[in-house]
Amino acid sequence: MRDSAVLAADGTPQVFSFWSLFNLPVSWAIALWVVENVIRIVALFVVPRNRRPTAGMSWLMAIFFLPIPGLILFLIIGSKRLPKRREAKQGVINQLVADLSSREENGLVSRLEDLPPGVENAAVLGRTLGAQPMLLGNTATICIDYEESFVQIAEAIDAATDYVHIEFYILVHDETTDGIFTALRAAVARGVKVRVLLDHISAVRNPGHKRTVRSLTDMGAEWAYMLPVRPWRGQYQRPDLRNHRKLVVVDGAVGFMGSQNLVDSSYNKPSNRRRGLHWKDLMVRVEGPIVLGLEAVFQGDWYLETDQYLLDLDESTFAVEKPGELDCQIVPSGPGYESENNLQVFVSLLYTATRRISITSPYFVPDGSIMNALRAATARGVEVELFVSETGDQAVVYHAQRSYYEELLRAGVRIWMYRPPYILHSKHFTIDDTVAVVGSSNMDQRSFGLNMEISMVVHGESFVRDLDAVIEYYRENSRELTLEEWSRQSLPSQLLDGLARLTSALQ
Repeated sequence: MRDSAVLAADGTPQVFSFWSLFNLPVSWAIALWVVENVIRIVALFVVPRNRRPTAGMSWLMAIFFLPIPGLILFLIIGSKRLPKRREAKQGVINQLVADLSSREENGLVSRLEDLPPGVENAAVLGRTLGAQPMLLGNTATICIDYEESFVQIAEAIDAATDYVHIEFYILVHDETTDGIFTALRAAVARGVKVRVLLDHISAVRNPGHKRTVRSLTDMGAEWAYMLPVRPWRGQYQRPDLRNHRKLVVVDGAVGFMGSQNLVDSSYNKPSNRRRGLHWKDLMVRVEGPIVLGLEAVFQGDWYLETDQYLLDLDESTFAVEKPGELDCQIVPSGPGYESENNLQVFVSLLYTATRRISITSPYFVPDGSIMNALRAATARGVEVELFVSETGDQAVVYHAQRSYYEELLRAGVRIWMYRPPYILHSKHFTIDDTVAVVGSSNMDQRSFGLNMEISMVVHGESFVRDLDAVIEYYRENSRELTLEEWSRQSLPSQLLDGLARLTSALQ
């Protein structure tokens, strides 16, 4: 709303603005008018700096229309910077992981000349950005059965002799996860070190928090919150910067990573149960040198949250046997890194496709570089398909995602919508027949810029074949969205989609 000043009949200056609705005294209204315009002017210099044009424009619009509320929101969630002390610790972690990259003489690092050119470039890029090399000789087994994943993790914990490291965005002790908590309790009882990390904001807002904390404490596990927001303890950063990783490491020999949280498939929320919603996820069990990469990520996060160093990342400490034939690379990402590691690696790989690209992402809100890569792929004859959920659990993200459907369909991307009442929560994509990426990262701006994520690049035909079987299962349980159907959506739906798309850029 524009402000204006005119003279009343008695000659008194009148200022009309948003605040006029509150019948404030003239002096107050003038002061607020001045403050609002100072905010707008300063925002022109501060907001666009080192920010994507789309994000900068969205913030400027919010501040120009509602200067004071917009400023308050910007101060709360407008900066991706972590506290200086935390950034310094992240630098130590990055160097610790970089030391792993320098140990090429140990025979664990894949020979770049043995990789296809596109994969070689992406591996070099990931190593430069995330400081982890591609490691050879690994095995990776996919599990898409939600409860079976927990059974496999519990069995690995039951076999632990030294330590168990667990890190999840959502970690809840409920009936579905009780087998894992039972295995952890038994492990502690026989002298195994159990260390657990769980995201703070996610923990306190999900049902079962008190029981979970009590279980971890009573069993004698060492545990800590990730990115705690407790100003009264001197712990504060932008509250929507979250640690979204999901991983397990047992004795440095077996690891698990993927998209699944440690919670019942309904997330124990009454609203989900009323709708009958259940989550469909994908976890990968790995063995071989790549477990060292998962361990490096856990150790880094443990140091960030507890100030405790654990083991030196010496290959003699971990299982360095090479039981398989897969080349794997761990790509950590998040605000602690200068660049958006996952986004850059993803885009680099998308441009290598010559035949097909298959993407599964529950929250697909791509930035311009992803959209350009997909348009370029279809233009050169690459078959591109996207798997999403037909229904959504987060209204704003759901509508923001829908705002891209027409553009994707017109570009030649086939969109498959997984049928309700399931939320397809798996996060992965394949390139041709030899490369895949799996992990915790969605293809949205939150995962690229705000969340701490972990992805794994896998080079190997056997793994891609296994993932293709999963994709075929998705296809059998999905329906294809056509451009003709999409063109019939209502105007209110189009409006919601467009508004949600604008808010997705506020970061």
